[in-house]
Amino acid sequence: MPDPFVRFPRRTLLEGVTPIQRLTRLEQALGGRGVPAIFVKRDDLTGLGGGGNKLRKLEYLLGAALAAGCDTFITTGARQSNHARLSAAAAVRAGLACELVLTDRVPRDDEAYRRNGNVLLDDLLGATVHRLPATGDALSVAKQRVQALQAQGRQAYVVGAGGSSPTGCLGYANCAVEITRQEVELGLRFDQIVVPNGSSGTHAGLLAGMVASDDDPCRVCSYTVLAPLAEARADTRTLSREVLDLFGADHRVTDDDVVVGGDALGEGYGIPTKATIDTVRLVARTEGLLLDPVYGGKAMAGLLGDVRAGRWSGGHKLLFVMTGGLPGLFAYEPAFRT
Repeated sequence: MPDPFVRFPRRTLLEGVTPIQRLTRLEQALGGRGVPAIFVKRDDLTGLGGGGNKLRKLEYLLGAALAAGCDTFITTGARQSNHARLSAAAAVRAGLACELVLTDRVPRDDEAYRRNGNVLLDDLLGATVHRLPATGDALSVAKQRVQALQAQGRQAYVVGAGGSSPTGCLGYANCAVEITRQEVELGLRFDQIVVPNGSSGTHAGLLAGMVASDDDPCRVCSYTVLAPLAEARADTRTLSREVLDLFGADHRVTDDDVVVGGDALGEGYGIPTKATIDTVRLVARTEGLLLDPVYGGKAMAGLLGDVRAGRWSGGHKLLFVMTGGLPGLFAYEPAFRT
């Protein structure tokens, strides 16, 4: 079968295939016998800019920007956006200027959140940051910046929050192929592949990749950490269909193919639940792995909640995609004071 990805411009940012590891001590802490085998795909180990899943999307987004002759990369997000931080790092690597349009959408105003974590790294990486209130229209401001830069003879590439455009989602469609190859090498098949669902691009990309490969799309599931459940499902379905349209594939995504859980969201985006904090501590103290409290911590809390409820049991094999976001731990230091 021809490689469907070769026709899309790509700027390599990852150092290679990210490893899959089994979390045996976490399994023991959950009860050992009768607990499913839990594995983690270490997409936090992507190196550049502190690592994280957004680099997979940025490989194709930067590829498109460079192919279009752009000299500036502009993106949007929340104040502590992991995608913004990695956009700044990836732009530096590619030789582009970077501008970030960030909104204060999370109701936090403590010192750690305002100045630490990704905020600190955005500045360190040299990005130009435009800050907006929670009600600000970040994408509109980004487009205004494009016009201002054009007046200076420059050309900018704009992408919305999370890098979750159909082009960005190609990164995780490709990751689906990577995972299936690793399954062959490991001699196993995962019953469920679990991801956080923020801007929906990670889930949508994996889903499209599975469908295009004639694999079971329902093997991929997510827990929404940003949008209400119905919205997260609709966005994931739409994005996955748009990725398949890029391929020109005959395959289609149905409503039943989109599996999203809503139990982990809590009060809203960027607001850790007690289960989130407990889960971040549990994974740190059993496996030495550091989940963030906005994405990975919430999604893992959702997964462990389903394990404890008996949805998954001994004999099942689960793969959790660890999407990174370590700087968020420092921004949320007050949430871990006990």
